[in-house]
Amino acid sequence: MTHTVPLDPTSQPIKQRVFAFALMCLGFFMATLDIQIVASSLKDIGGGLSASQDELSWVQTSYLIAEILVIPMSGWLSKVFSTRWLFVASAIGFTITSMLCGMAWDINSMILFRGLQGALGAAMIPTVFTTAFVLFPGKQRLIASTTIGALASLAPAVGPVIGGWITDQWSWHWLFYLNVVPGLVVALLVPKYVHVDEPNLPLLKKGDYLGIVLMSGFLGCLEYVLEEGPRKNWFGDDAIIVCAWISAICGFLFFVHAFTAKDPVVDLRALAVRNFAIGSLLSFVTGIGIFVSVFLTPVFLARVRGFDSLDTGLVLLSVGCFQLLSIGVYAFASRFIDMRVLLAFGLICFGAGCYFYTPLTHDWGWQQFLLPQALRGIGQQFAVPPIVTMALGSLPPSRLKSASGLFNLMRNLGGAIGIAVSATMLNDRLNLHYLRLNENVTVGRPVIDDLLARSSAHLASAAGDALNASQAGLASLHALVMREALVLTFADCFYVLALCFLFGLMTVMFAKPITSAPPSSDAH
Repeated sequence: MTHTVPLDPTSQPIKQRVFAFALMCLGFFMATLDIQIVASSLKDIGGGLSASQDELSWVQTSYLIAEILVIPMSGWLSKVFSTRWLFVASAIGFTITSMLCGMAWDINSMILFRGLQGALGAAMIPTVFTTAFVLFPGKQRLIASTTIGALASLAPAVGPVIGGWITDQWSWHWLFYLNVVPGLVVALLVPKYVHVDEPNLPLLKKGDYLGIVLMSGFLGCLEYVLEEGPRKNWFGDDAIIVCAWISAICGFLFFVHAFTAKDPVVDLRALAVRNFAIGSLLSFVTGIGIFVSVFLTPVFLARVRGFDSLDTGLVLLSVGCFQLLSIGVYAFASRFIDMRVLLAFGLICFGAGCYFYTPLTHDWGWQQFLLPQALRGIGQQFAVPPIVTMALGSLPPSRLKSASGLFNLMRNLGGAIGIAVSATMLNDRLNLHYLRLNENVTVGRPVIDDLLARSSAHLASAAGDALNASQAGLASLHALVMREALVLTFADCFYVLALCFLFGLMTVMFAKPITSAPPSSDAH
């Protein structure tokens, strides 16, 4: 059956548009959720696949790299194949590769399938943003952007919670089998209900393939350098040096090409629009905040507290709860208050939440995490939707597809760079804090001698061997110093994270008023 697509998608019945948007939001939520759904279950996955800690990090990184490579191309792909059929193909590919991830037999197969899962599911992310701005006018657009913004920040926050619960109840395999039913629902219903554009296959002949190759070399090698750098002493490793050079050369050529080509794969010229440029920068900052906080908290709970996947997930639950509670407040406030004020409030809450992590101690549990995570959840809800409206609402419909890929790329790129910097800090600052603490933990100081004596006496009474007990006492003291150095290092990371939001807050002063009305088609 052939569907007649109206010239103006907003003329479709409102129920059809809402249902179509809801279907696409389901696919979008799945693809975004899967970035972090494995975060609290990596120990279980590593045990099942006999993988080292270094190898396990690629379970998340391979997915993120693949998304970063494909998201910028989604605008051109949707012009060629149409939003509808690109979304269907993406949903089918994502579903199949999710099943393959669940059936992975070793860590190499898992990394391969996770990369494919990220690549094939990536197109579901930016196409939702463009579709919302095409389907809904005026105030409806504000509601749609609020919904997308909420899902974009909620998915990474609740991913570890859902993942921890599933792993505890069943097994880590179900983290991936979970996607099968919603993936099939999306793939079957989207062709019937989503009608916003038509395929234009002749565009394949005029594709910006040079731009795609340069962008892939630039972003792919950059992400490899960022991921492997902290573990391989950065430029002390030959592979890191080679990839850094490839990324730099491809990056330079890509930017030259993007600004000079007639129809580049990514519309970098959209950055000349002030609100889009500021929105993209803030998308980068919030990407750092969302992904890094979700990265650091489970690592702290696992390494310092020894929590399992379910306990870790429960601690993180408060972020999603407070974000959900804030949705109604934000929706009401957005009717009466300038969105720039709401955005500033959101950034302040998010930054304050990160700052309140800095008094971190080794015995922090869900009670101590409650306030900073509550502020994070509220901040995400008040910051992300205005950023979406600011950036994409400042462009005419003809530029949305190409620019949406760039906007979404900035969020994921912020997360990737933020995680890499955090991993480097966890290594370098740990050494610094350990050496500083070690200077004050020396034999001969009454407090230390008393601690060693009590520890050795306790161990000797348990083992009956004074010599081994003395050595065990020293080992116990070393572990204590290392634990406290690690806690101080996590506090440093959260402090730097708070500073990122202070920078983001200053950029809001330069933004023009944020409106839900679309600009004219000749807007520049």
